Amino acid sequence: MPCKPLIGLNADFRAAARTTPAFAYIAEGYYKSIIKAGGVPILVPPQVDEPSAHRVLDAVDGFLFIGGADLDPRNDGFMLHPSVRPLDPGREASDRMLMAEIAERRMPVFGIGTGMQLINVQQGGNLFLHIKEDLPSAVPHYDVQDTNHRHTLDVVSDSLVGRVYGDGEIRVTSRHHMAIDEVAPGFRVTARCPDGVIEAIESEMIDWFAIGTQFHPESEAASALDIRIFEEFVDAVRDRLDHGDQTDTSDFQLVA
Repeated sequence: MPCKPLIGLNADFRAAARTTPAFAYIAEGYYKSIIKAGGVPILVPPQVDEPSAHRVLDAVDGFLFIGGADLDPRNDGFMLHPSVRPLDPGREASDRMLMAEIAERRMPVFGIGTGMQLINVQQGGNLFLHIKEDLPSAVPHYDVQDTNHRHTLDVVSDSLVGRVYGDGEIRVTSRHHMAIDEVAPGFRVTARCPDGVIEAIESEMIDWFAIGTQFHPESEAASALDIRIFEEFVDAVRDRLDHGDQTDTSDFQLVA
């Protein structure tokens, strides 16, 4: 039986309220998708220091960054827009700390929603803070009445997303008001909404499997094809395990 790699998943965090204690949590779709793809999910609550984060990453083989509220633009030198709903500060600090170490280790990583935006800003890209203002001709990417809001997608054929979805019209679940503006060096755009909003990025670095989707393949409304993104990710993690710590990852590089 093939080895089942251990996949870390960051947890969201909610502070204590008057009638409820503080708690870490994660939506079911993320860890269920990892299980279906052949991995073993390891849930990681926010870490408080770098030694703890390093120890977590010593124990897992790949990492999935989940979606959630918004990255605080002040952490990247930008002003806070009124539409921004910042992540819990502890979660964001932990996520950034983990992501920096993941990049240093070239550990396989998959970011969804806010997770994709985290990969992009940590690697030197930046974000539009509010699509309605920055890209006024864009179609709606968030519907407060429908958490499974969907729109079409244009994909680049010679990419992981292209391999997963193939040709023809594609519809994905989308719920975001921020989006990638400048793409980080070493990454390329592999899917957009027809309005131009970036919906997927992939690493072009031969020694690092890293992919991000702004859309949500773990959603309850996801199609049967969406699980294949998780399968590609878990396969890449498994390939890295099979090849040890070798830097040549051509067997699973994203660029065809």
